[in-house]
Amino acid sequence: MNADIEAIERVVRDAEELQNDVDGFTGLLTENVSLVNFTGIRLQGREQVRQVMAKALETPLKDVLTRNELLDVTFLRPDVALATLVKHVNDGREGALTFVLVKDEGTWRIALAQTTPIVRS
Repeated sequence: MNADIEAIERVVRDAEELQNDVDGFTGLLTENVSLVNFTGIRLQGREQVRQVMAKALETPLKDVLTRNELLDVTFLRPDVALATLVKHVNDGREGALTFVLVKDEGTWRIALAQTTPIVRS
């Protein structure tokens, strides 16, 4: 399990480091990934994520950087894990970020990414 936790931690770090690298980031995803971004837009499949991400990086969104804080990893099965994170946006916003990761042929990939804005009162 320690090797799997380390591999998942690496995926989380890579997702942060590759946030402006379309090919690198989408390489972390399963082919049929479901991704719901900070604004609630749902993307289905690696190719749609690739297309939307490429267009977004041609806009001022390329300057919106985030940092992922991993809080917990729970194994639902030996090959399925739930990662609980906080997404810190450089403009001060925060989001509750959840990854569902699957292990396929020894490689952990993100099958679902869901971000919900955290509202502080």
